[in-house]
Amino acid sequence: MNVQIVIDSASDLPKDIQEQYQLEAVPLIVHLDDEDYLDGETIQPKKVYDSMREGKSPKTAQATPDSFYQVFKKHVEQGKPIIYLAFSSELSGTYQSATIAREQILEEHPEADIYCIDTRAASLGCGLIAYHAAELASQGGEVQDILDATNHAVNNMEHIFTVDDLEYLYRGGRVSRTQAFVGSLLKIKPLLHVDDGKLIPLEKIRGSKKVLRRMVDLMKERGEDFQEQTLAITHGDDEENAQKLKEMIQEEVQPKEIIVHSIGSAIGAHAGPGTIALFFLNQVKK
Repeated sequence: MNVQIVIDSASDLPKDIQEQYQLEAVPLIVHLDDEDYLDGETIQPKKVYDSMREGKSPKTAQATPDSFYQVFKKHVEQGKPIIYLAFSSELSGTYQSATIAREQILEEHPEADIYCIDTRAASLGCGLIAYHAAELASQGGEVQDILDATNHAVNNMEHIFTVDDLEYLYRGGRVSRTQAFVGSLLKIKPLLHVDDGKLIPLEKIRGSKKVLRRMVDLMKERGEDFQEQTLAITHGDDEENAQKLKEMIQEEVQPKEIIVHSIGSAIGAHAGPGTIALFFLNQVKK
């Protein structure tokens, strides 16, 4: 592969895809029980979700500039152009860490070809963008062709997700204490999406059964050409509902592929167990 694709752990890309395309993942940091862990390396999502069910509040921190520096330096010294596809800068300082590392590398290697792209996406929304880029890179795609395709994916990636308990979003500062209390009392399931990198509430649905149905309906309203797309579903330790959503989508729109994967520790520490998220393009690049 001539072009090296770099991601961070908040992309939630399955390890087999990372290995298949030789992607390099830089870990975010998860803080739990007075210990710091590297997301995807020294802590697994199940531990985070179990701790949240016990009432604990794990914290996260951005990937460090030094972690990006080490990755960038290795591939620059191999003479490879680098494209880093970042977790939304509206939700983490990880993108800024990468730009700091890039500047440092350019001072030492002015000839280095490093692109840091803010995907304005999260979890497998970011991961799907990287997946598309990695496929092109593996086929020998030129840097500019990969950047063009990536820009299209960034501008057309949709996220629709729900959380099982508004309490987790309250702890992360996403809803007020009153909203969390009333939501839990009435069994309200919020639907949210990501707009320009930020989490935005869409609707409130009463009852968990109706939520999956509404997610599929919204996908059909917003998307197109699903038979030509790879879709993705991520979940917070809720494989059962993720598979139900997958079956509904397969039955109704027959996409090219659906990736189902766990939400990683860094994203999961804010979204909480029971989260279900759906990712797709609202427009396929012709």
